[in-house]
Amino acid sequence: MLIYRILLGLFGLGIVVFVHELGHFLAARLMGIEVEAFSIGWGKPILKKKIGAVEYRLGAFPLGGYCKMKGQDDFQNAYGKEEMRAEKGSYLAASPFRRIVACIGGPLFNLLFAILVLSVIWGIGFEVNTLGNRIILVSDIVQGTVNPADEAGLLSGDRIISIRGKSTETFNDIQQIIAVHPGEELMMQVERDGDIIDLLVTPAMDRSTGAGRIGVYFWTDPVIERITEGSPAGIAGLQSGDRILTVNGFPIPHTLGFFQIIDERPGVLYLEILRGNENITASLIPIYHEDNIELGMTWQAVSYNNPRLSPPAALARGTIETWRTFTVSVRSLSLLFRGIDLTQAVSGPVRITYMVGEVAAEGFNQSFAAGLSSMASFLALISIALCIMNMLPLPILDGGMIILFFIEGIRRKPLNPRVVSVFQTVGVVLIAGLMFFAIFGDILYLAGR
Repeated sequence: MLIYRILLGLFGLGIVVFVHELGHFLAARLMGIEVEAFSIGWGKPILKKKIGAVEYRLGAFPLGGYCKMKGQDDFQNAYGKEEMRAEKGSYLAASPFRRIVACIGGPLFNLLFAILVLSVIWGIGFEVNTLGNRIILVSDIVQGTVNPADEAGLLSGDRIISIRGKSTETFNDIQQIIAVHPGEELMMQVERDGDIIDLLVTPAMDRSTGAGRIGVYFWTDPVIERITEGSPAGIAGLQSGDRILTVNGFPIPHTLGFFQIIDERPGVLYLEILRGNENITASLIPIYHEDNIELGMTWQAVSYNNPRLSPPAALARGTIETWRTFTVSVRSLSLLFRGIDLTQAVSGPVRITYMVGEVAAEGFNQSFAAGLSSMASFLALISIALCIMNMLPLPILDGGMIILFFIEGIRRKPLNPRVVSVFQTVGVVLIAGLMFFAIFGDILYLAGR
C-alpha cells in the first residue's frame, strides 16, 4: 500500500513540475530564446530525439522535467569574469523584458493548470463526504485544558453556522477560516438549542503548523456507514445504519465518546444499538495491535452533492477557487516568521509526494471518480504552492531572477557577473537551508506516520 501511494504521489507531483517547465519552454520560444533541451523526467535520457534546435528527452527518473535554454548556465559560471558574452538566440542575448517573460512562464502555467483542473472538476460535478458544523470542545475530552473556544463561551453540541459573516456548512469551512486568522478576533454565529447567538473568538496559533486553532473537535454521530466482511464488527453482527447508544453501559452521544472507551482497550464491548425502531444488543471483540485498533467499520459522514456547472460557470468557479487558494497561501507565508516549528510547518518533496499519494489512495478507496477528483484538487493546490514558491524574491528562484533582470532593465546595461554570482551563491545557501528543514521535517513526519 505504501509503494502504491508513493507511485501515485510521484506521478502527481511529476505532472505539476512538468507543467511548470512547459510554461518556461513555451514562454522562452515565444520570446525568441533558443531551447537546447526539454526533458520529461530527470536523470540520464533513456530516449531522445532532436527536432529542429531542441532535443526532446525522456529521463530515467519520471519526476517532473526541465527546460534548458541556450546560455542559461552562463550565470552559474560567471564568478571571476568581468563580463558575460552572449551568443545570438541565447538567454543572455535576450532583452531583460524577454527574460522576465521566460521566468514568469513557469509560475503562470502552474496557475493556469490549477484553474483548468478546478474548472473541470466543477464542470463534471462531484460529491463530497465531509463532516458537519457541529462541534465538541477539546476540554470536554482532554480534562484540564482551556482553549479559545472555552473562553468564547462555546459548548459541545453547538453548531457554528457562520464566521465573519461567511456561512460554514461543514467542519472544513470552519477550519479554512480559523486556520488563516490566528490572533484575530472573529465574530461567530452559533446555533444552540434552536437559538442563534453571537460569540467572539480569538484563535490561538498552533506552533507546529502556524495555523489558527480554537480547541474543538468535529462532532460525528455514532452511526455506522460500512462494515468490512469478516472483521470484528462483521462477526458481531453489526450492520450499516446501526446507531450505537451505549458501550459497556456508558451513553455514546458522538464517536469521540466511543473512542474514549475503546482507548482503554477493554476485552469486550457490550453495545446497545438502535436499528430502525428497535433496540438490540451486541458484543464486539476488537483486535488490538501495537499502534492501532481493528474494528472493521466506518462512521457515516455528511454527503454534499455539487451539481455539474455549465462551462462558463465552471471556469468562473475554478478561477475564483484558484484565486482564493492563492491569496490564502500568500497570507500563510507570514506565519513562517512568527516562531513556528519549521520542521512541522514546511513540507519537502518527500512529504508532498506521500501526501499526494495518500489523498489519491483514500479517494480511490471510495470510487474511481472520487479518487480522480481528490487527486486533481490536491494537485491544483500543489501547483498554486509551486507558483508562489518560485515567485519568491530569492536568488536562483524565478522571482529572484526577475528582480535581477528588472534592475538590469532600469540600469540599461548588463549586471556585473561577480554580483550575479554572489547573488546566486546566497540563494543556494538559503534554499539548501530551507530544504534541510523540509527534508528533516519529512523524515519526522513519515516516522510519525
